[in-house]
Amino acid sequence: MKIKKSITVIFLAAAYCIKIFAVDFWSDLPNEQLARQITDEMTNSELLAQTFMFGWAGAEPPELLFQWVERGLGSVKVFGWNTDDTNLVAKSISALQKKSVSGRFKIPLFVATDQEGGWIRHVKGDTSITPGNMAIGAAGYPSDSWYTAYYISEEIKALGINMNFAPTVDLFTDHDSTIIGTRSFGEDPQKAGILGAAFAAGSSAAGVLPTVKHFPGHGDTSIDSHGRLPVIDIDFETFKNRELVPYYYLIKENVPAVMSGHLSFPQIDTTGAPASLSKYFLTDLLRDQLGFDGLIITDDMMMVGATVYAGSLSEAFKMALEAGNDIILSSTTAKLNEALWTKNLDTMSTDKEFHARVKDAAYRVIKAKLDYFKSGNAAPLYPEQNNFEKSIPSKEGQKFFLEQACRSVTIEKQGEDFPLTKEKAGRVLLIGFMNSFFSSAKKHYDGAGEFRYSAYEIGPNETQWILDNLGKVESGYDTVIICVSSENHVKVAEYFKNSPKKVIILNNMSPVLSEKLMWADTILLGYSWRCDYSLKAMISALAGDFVPQGIKPYN
Repeated sequence: MKIKKSITVIFLAAAYCIKIFAVDFWSDLPNEQLARQITDEMTNSELLAQTFMFGWAGAEPPELLFQWVERGLGSVKVFGWNTDDTNLVAKSISALQKKSVSGRFKIPLFVATDQEGGWIRHVKGDTSITPGNMAIGAAGYPSDSWYTAYYISEEIKALGINMNFAPTVDLFTDHDSTIIGTRSFGEDPQKAGILGAAFAAGSSAAGVLPTVKHFPGHGDTSIDSHGRLPVIDIDFETFKNRELVPYYYLIKENVPAVMSGHLSFPQIDTTGAPASLSKYFLTDLLRDQLGFDGLIITDDMMMVGATVYAGSLSEAFKMALEAGNDIILSSTTAKLNEALWTKNLDTMSTDKEFHARVKDAAYRVIKAKLDYFKSGNAAPLYPEQNNFEKSIPSKEGQKFFLEQACRSVTIEKQGEDFPLTKEKAGRVLLIGFMNSFFSSAKKHYDGAGEFRYSAYEIGPNETQWILDNLGKVESGYDTVIICVSSENHVKVAEYFKNSPKKVIILNNMSPVLSEKLMWADTILLGYSWRCDYSLKAMISALAGDFVPQGIKPYN
C-alpha cells in the first residue's frame, strides 16, 4: 500500500514538474520569466541558433535554410535579390514561420530587411520609393520622418516582415561619401537624433521593430566596409559631441535595436577592432555608459571589414558575441557543418564565460520576441495575399510622399527666370532617364523635346556617346532641363557650360554633385534619384506651382 502511494506521489510530482517546466513561447507567463525559463531549458545548440540571422540567395529560401530553422535559427533577413515578387516573399516568410513555430519551443522568427526609404529599398515589387532621409532632413519636420517610417512599415509588415534595419542616423560628415550620402538626415547630429527618433517611433507605431544604424557612426568615411575596414581617426571629444549624439536621443526613446558597424576608431579603441567586434564599444560604451538595453545586431558578417580583422569567419562570429552583439547577421546561409557553427558550439562546452554570453544573447532575443509578438501589433506570421495587395503600395502613403517631396525641394541657385513659365522657357529640351521626369515636365512644357539616358547609371562609353550626339539635337532649343544624379550626369550637363541657352539642373541625388554646376541658371535639389515624387515635386516647383522651402541639410 505504501509502495502504491509512493508511486502515486512520484507520478503527481513528475506531472507537476512537466506542467511547470514544459513551457513554450506561447505559455501564459510574464515575458521575462518565460524567456528565462525557455533559455534555462535550451540546449547549447538551441541557444546558439537563436543568435544567428541568415539571408539566402535567390527568390525562394533553399532547403538548407529550412534545416537551419528546424535546428532553432532565430532570425532571417530578406535582401534585395529576394523581393521582385512580393507574393513570393510573403509565401516564403509564411513557410519559414510555420517551420519555426513547429519546433520544440514554438518560437517565431524575427524577419528583417533594409527598407530605409530613398535608394535603399530591399523589398521591391510595388512598394513605395520614397524621397528618403536627406529629403526629410531638408524639410526638417519630425512628422515627415514619423509618417515616412509608418507608411514604409505598413507595407513590409503586410508581407510578414517584423524588423527593419532603419533609421540610418549616420551623419553627412564626409561629403564625398557615396556609401551614406542621401541616406543621411544631414550633418547636424542633434537634428539627426530628433528625426531618427521620430522615424523609430513611426516604425514602432506601425508594428515593425526599428533598428538604428550604423553604431557608432559611418558618416566620416567614404570607404565601404563591404570591401575593407573603414578607419575613422577622430578623438573622443569629437566622437562624443558628433557621432554619439543621435544615439542619446534614440536610447532615451527606448529604440528596441541597434546595428553595430564594421568601423574602426583607433583613437577610441586602440586595438583597432571594428566596433562590431569591440567589447569597449558595445558593452562598455553602448550598454554600460549609454544605458542601451535593447538588441545589438551586427552588420553583415560577410563584409570584409569584419572578417579580415578577425582572421576567419568563425572567429568573427565568436568575437561578435563576446563583444556584446545579440544577433549575428550573415547575408548567406551557412552550411550545417561550417566552423562558424561547429567551433563556436564546441567553445560553449569548454568556455563558461562564452556559454553565459551566448545564453544572455539568446535570452535577450527571446525576450524581445515575446514583447513584440504578444504586443497585439505584430506583423502576421502567415501573411495573406488579399491583405498585402491592399497595403502595397500604401494608398495614404502615396499622397503623403508627394507632399513630403514638395516640402523637401531646395533652391540651390535661383535664376532670373525662376519660376520658369512656359513663356519664359521657350522651346525646352529634357535630358534624363525616368519616365516620370518626362511626363511631369511635359504637363508644364508641352512640346518639349527628349534626350534619354538608357539607364540611371550611365558608364563612360555611353557618356561619351551622349556628348558626341548632343550637338545633333540641342540646336533650336532655348532651355535645357537636365536630371543629374551621378558624376557622369554632371559631365553631360557640363556640355552646356558655355551655351547661351537657359540651363536648369534638377539634382535628384547628393547635393555635392551641384558644386561643379554653379554656372547653370537654376539648380533645384530633390535628394532621391529614383523617386517619382521627388521628380514631380521639382518640376512643379520649377514651374511655379509652389515656393520651395527646403534647406540644404549641411553647410
